Amino acid sequence: MDGLLAGLRAAAEPTRLRLLALCDRGELTVSELTEILGQSQPRVSRHLKLLCDAGLLDRFREGSWVFYRRAERGALGRRLLDLLPEADPMLALDRERLAQVKRQRAEQAASYFRANAAQWDRIRSLYIDEKEVEAALVRLLPAEGVHDLLDIGTGTGRMLEVFGPRVERALGVDFSREMLAVARVNLERSALRNCSIRQADMYQLPLAGASFDAVVIHQVLHYAEHPAQVIAEAARVLRPGGRLVVADFAPHELEFLRSEHAHRRLGFADGEITLWCRAAGLEPEPVRRLPGDPLTVSLWPAHRRSAAEAGAPLRQAAGAAT
Repeated sequence: MDGLLAGLRAAAEPTRLRLLALCDRGELTVSELTEILGQSQPRVSRHLKLLCDAGLLDRFREGSWVFYRRAERGALGRRLLDLLPEADPMLALDRERLAQVKRQRAEQAASYFRANAAQWDRIRSLYIDEKEVEAALVRLLPAEGVHDLLDIGTGTGRMLEVFGPRVERALGVDFSREMLAVARVNLERSALRNCSIRQADMYQLPLAGASFDAVVIHQVLHYAEHPAQVIAEAARVLRPGGRLVVADFAPHELEFLRSEHAHRRLGFADGEITLWCRAAGLEPEPVRRLPGDPLTVSLWPAHRRSAAEAGAPLRQAAGAAT
């Protein structure tokens, strides 16, 4: 009762209802919300704090910026939004101004993407079509049983676009604010409200252990100074029975990828990926290969044993002893 009443009191004000409606449509900064509402930043910040304290909004930091989004947990915010009149003139004006903000974002993201697209296209030309890689990844992560998915090093958010329609919730993390800006625009364009992105260090994920059913590390590990640590972090956040898929290059000798594109590793051998997975408590599965010219993409799936699997050796040992 106390939590419900606190939520109702927090939302019982016109500006706060407008903020809740706006944050249901995407992740927005204080300055963006101030621009849309036409109110002072201190006033908007006070309203946002009340909504966050009541559990109606989630707040998260991305460098020096702070974003707000409708809270993923809890049904009160969703029910309040269902009661708002779609044709209300003030809400309609807010949506128009929100569309302007999103267009500005898209223009900035497109500028960054154009500046870097040439080098990405050059790398993609060296291996099999990315659509085939995505199809292989989808086959390795079945639609059933994956409620929460994590994409480490999400980049443009492409993996979220691929898996978002198949899962209940998906989170992409990346350290680059520029890449997150591109991903945010792509997700808004795809209308994937069950997907979100966060700035995070892949070596120290700000996420609770055993909180995801699946983790994807797609074309990221070759940038890592400590790839074993990335896999260990992925394993930490996997639930029992959860599944990890690493997609990266098999060993190659294209030195220009190291000197011109900051690749720390020129591909990975199966043995080292297997070793890192086992050290992290994961059970490796057969490797899938997608040969290209000259690069081969390898898919290394692994899973964290379920409670039933973990108990099987003990039961077998007990049976043998009797």
